[in-house]
Amino acid sequence: MCQSNTLQGPDLHTGKWLQFPQLALRRRLGQLSCMSRPALKLRSWPLTILYYLLPFGALKPLTRVGWRPMSRVALYKSVPTRLLSRAWGRLNQVELPTWLRKPVYSLYIWTFGVNMKEAAVEDLHHYRNLSEFFRRKLKPQARPVCCLHSVISPSDGKILNFGQVKNCEVEQVKGVTYSLESFLGPRISTEELHFKQAPPGNSFQQQLVTKEGNELYHCVIYLAPGDYHCFHSPTDWRVSHRRHFPGSLMSVNPGVARWIKELFCHNERVVLTGDWKHGFFSLTAVGATNVGSIRIYFDQDLHTNSPCYSKGSYNDFSFISNNNKEGIPMRKGEHLGEFNLGSTIVLIFEAPKDFKFHLKAGQKIRFGEALGSL
Repeated sequence: MCQSNTLQGPDLHTGKWLQFPQLALRRRLGQLSCMSRPALKLRSWPLTILYYLLPFGALKPLTRVGWRPMSRVALYKSVPTRLLSRAWGRLNQVELPTWLRKPVYSLYIWTFGVNMKEAAVEDLHHYRNLSEFFRRKLKPQARPVCCLHSVISPSDGKILNFGQVKNCEVEQVKGVTYSLESFLGPRISTEELHFKQAPPGNSFQQQLVTKEGNELYHCVIYLAPGDYHCFHSPTDWRVSHRRHFPGSLMSVNPGVARWIKELFCHNERVVLTGDWKHGFFSLTAVGATNVGSIRIYFDQDLHTNSPCYSKGSYNDFSFISNNNKEGIPMRKGEHLGEFNLGSTIVLIFEAPKDFKFHLKAGQKIRFGEALGSL
């Protein structure tokens, strides 16, 4: 049986004031639930930020009347990182006055620990804008290329993970994996790669392995903002195909990579696929916040961080059908491309079972140093 308690005197006014905010909030939340998803996200975004920033759980009472904050991951994904990256790119192109160059670049050098003694041009006044400074070249003797090992590091950076690919998944950082097929996209036709047709029913990983007795290996290298921003060919191979995935430009910092599952599959990336003496070989340049611009020196048709794109789409370009059926031959250590700021390089390649990495997870590595050998 329902019972009703009648408030009298001062309690009546107190009850009304306690009930009014909850009723008003319920009514307002009901209106929000009827909005379209983009409008709802726009309205709830500032409130969610306040929910996580304000101390002492100041907005927790809202959860009692039906409001639920966006998760931290969803909140981060809603940040317009592509727009911010394009704005950063425009800022990088602004020519700095000569008197301002040294203090600006010196602050960057101090913050990220840049070693300018390795730069081909050490004079800071030489770099007209931030973009030129980020893409500075090194002295020829600064990065000797190891000739004794079959695969070298294509860039400076930090080794996040390496090893054999297992169960069609690759680790972006320890304990956090992503799908191999989602990362590389559908398999390229065997005609382009000059590989035999894989038997039907094989897994995506098995389809990439072209020679009996071989295994599939991976290596993930994170480039910090203070690292050398160009990347090079890690071995002697032939590039047959380029696949460009437009996408988000979230940070690829190891901390964020542990936080967001399949981060590398969400971010914009350029997958170069081909073959080396042991079979399949691929190098993927993954974009990040403020790194919307990925440049491949021999690919003038590649344009990254476009304002409009379809989620989940990708663009293919064959260097065999468009380059006299020879592809692009790359020599070990040869210049391949560049980022505008720190980012990530992912190598996925086929090699015999006795291939060994000469690495430790978390170690710093420089371009030209050995990754592994047979």
